[in-house]
Amino acid sequence: MTIELYSWATPNGHKVHIMLEELGLAYNVHAVNIGAGDQFDPEFLQISPNNKMPAIVDPEGPDGKPISIFESGAILIYLANKHSRFFPQDPRSRYLTLQWLMWQMGGLGPMLGQAHHFRGYAPEHIEYAYNRYSNEANRLYGVLDKRLSEARFLAGDEYSIADMAAWPWTRFPDRQGVERSDFPNFQRWFEEIAERPAVKRGVEVLAKERSEGFDDKAKEILFGATQYAKR
Repeated sequence: MTIELYSWATPNGHKVHIMLEELGLAYNVHAVNIGAGDQFDPEFLQISPNNKMPAIVDPEGPDGKPISIFESGAILIYLANKHSRFFPQDPRSRYLTLQWLMWQMGGLGPMLGQAHHFRGYAPEHIEYAYNRYSNEANRLYGVLDKRLSEARFLAGDEYSIADMAAWPWTRFPDRQGVERSDFPNFQRWFEEIAERPAVKRGVEVLAKERSEGFDDKAKEILFGATQYAKR
């Protein structure tokens, strides 16, 4: 059965692109151009009520009926459970994987996203925010680097959904105020994952559809009144 994927070329989108490629699943891509406001389309909101991508529709859910899932971490867990890959079965390793996945979802992704915003997209330079999120980005890379001094991958010796979740957010550390060479264990891990064929394919999904940066209209849609309108 073919998965219906609703996504865009962003770190959260690439998590799921990579997972689908790693599993070798068939999927149809539906572009959700966040700069054009596609995330607010009523049909998409039926799948992703928080107006965020990615989301998927699996025509063959747990009960044999279609199921839609939003939130990238939930999608990774769903696909890993369904196909019994990239998510260890023994309880200790499973919880180790989950805690690093939650670390990415609750910390690494949101904080690096704020660093991107205040360093690159904010309409004015706010020194406090610029420093706050740049410093937090470096702290989180330090946590990542320390963990990777202890293990090959985030959850141990095996590549998992925790790595798939974190890796796309670390492709451009300079945009986050981070010097890659300051974190050698991170760099080793990053380069190893970057060489995986499925990762190379995953980051190309919708990449040609997305232009670099956002114009004023896109910024208003993403960061202005349009984003906060009641729906």
